[in-house]
Amino acid sequence: MSVPALKEEALVQGTKTYADVSNEVCLPLESFPTKKWWVVFLLSLTVMTSGFAMIGYMIYAGTGLSGIQQPVGWGMMIITFVFWIGIGHAGTLISAILFLFRQKWRTAINRSAEAMTIFAVMCAGVFPLIHTGRPWYSFYWLFPYPNTMGPLWVNFRSPLLWDVFAVSTYFTISAVFWYTGLVPDIATVRDRCVNPIRKKIYTILSLGWRGSSRGWSHYEIAYWILAGLSTPLVLSVHTIVSFDFAVSIIPGWHTTIFPPYFVAGAIFSGFAMVVTLLVIAREVFNLKEYITIGHLDSMNKIIVATGMLVGLAYGTEFFIAWYSGVPYERFIFVQRALGPYAWAYWTMITCNVISPQFFWFKSLRRNIPLMFVLSIFVNIGMWFERFVIVVTSLANDYLPSSWNYFRLSLWDYGVLLGSFGMFFTLFLLFCRLLPTISMAEVKAIMPDQSKTGGHHHG
Repeated sequence: MSVPALKEEALVQGTKTYADVSNEVCLPLESFPTKKWWVVFLLSLTVMTSGFAMIGYMIYAGTGLSGIQQPVGWGMMIITFVFWIGIGHAGTLISAILFLFRQKWRTAINRSAEAMTIFAVMCAGVFPLIHTGRPWYSFYWLFPYPNTMGPLWVNFRSPLLWDVFAVSTYFTISAVFWYTGLVPDIATVRDRCVNPIRKKIYTILSLGWRGSSRGWSHYEIAYWILAGLSTPLVLSVHTIVSFDFAVSIIPGWHTTIFPPYFVAGAIFSGFAMVVTLLVIAREVFNLKEYITIGHLDSMNKIIVATGMLVGLAYGTEFFIAWYSGVPYERFIFVQRALGPYAWAYWTMITCNVISPQFFWFKSLRRNIPLMFVLSIFVNIGMWFERFVIVVTSLANDYLPSSWNYFRLSLWDYGVLLGSFGMFFTLFLLFCRLLPTISMAEVKAIMPDQSKTGGHHHG
């Protein structure tokens, strides 16, 4: 039997009615949490609470509890800040750019990805505050306000300040974009509510949405504008984060490849985290007919593409270090690959360059256990990438007499784990309180699917 080579795959499997979509997506919100959910939630909450307790004690006793020392003044805090900002990229990319390009496969996954962006940026924001040491003193000076000493306190020429503006703008636009997309679905939940208190809460959150044609017209215009605003932010935010490094004169950092390299790496790690979350969500909330293998397959293709870009960036860095003829640059890159931190460098290469190559094969791109493991590997590798960039350049600076070996302390590990606890706690609460899948958008693509014969049978 011959099969057409490019047959369109069903984005919603099974013969669904609009009522089925509402019932199945709203089920986690309207039923008591399952045992699986409670186990994962309580575990995440415990890890988050212990992480915040460690942060509290670290602020009380001083940041000397962290592994930072001379000459490595940037340690786990900045490494993990850059890591979480990177994770936050895929949400806006999936939502905004794929929306502008009219990619229908985004519909079942964009909501989770957008939520992931919000929570990842929240996790990222914690780390610079801890790094300042005494946030109640230092945070005060970050605000650009006129003062009695004449000029503004903040230095607008510093990329660290650009970060504050870029990340806060990104968070604000992403949050508004996410919430705008939620409004029609919150109204659906509101109309289904039986409990008067829940109904009141969802009524307030739905902003008086009635689903009129005028309402939809205004909604679509607003969504287009927000998508258009979000798209350049995907490129600008991690570009500006890379300037924290690239505008310095430290060997290994002072390079023009950092902006595109950081953006590609951010999209790479963000998509991997979306795959991790969606594999869990489709299993725990029984959403396999909406978050299909086809959706995951498409994301795995992007992971292998961005993984190749990241691999190219690693190779380019080595070539430029050699071609520049600068002995300091050459030394740093030889140290990365063969020096005391070679274990971190080769972990990064294995996880980021080698592991995504499995996704060249369709059968492996569609293998759920394998993609779950590889998506976790990618994010381990991306954390190590930031570790390699930050630590290797600082530990071996221009003055050999000040060289030192950097080690993460127990407190660093605790705070790092606590951030993952915070991220998963927020995501699990989101899945219980708001629709994980955009019901309005899924219903919008169902008529097209039935015309193309895209229904899945048996």
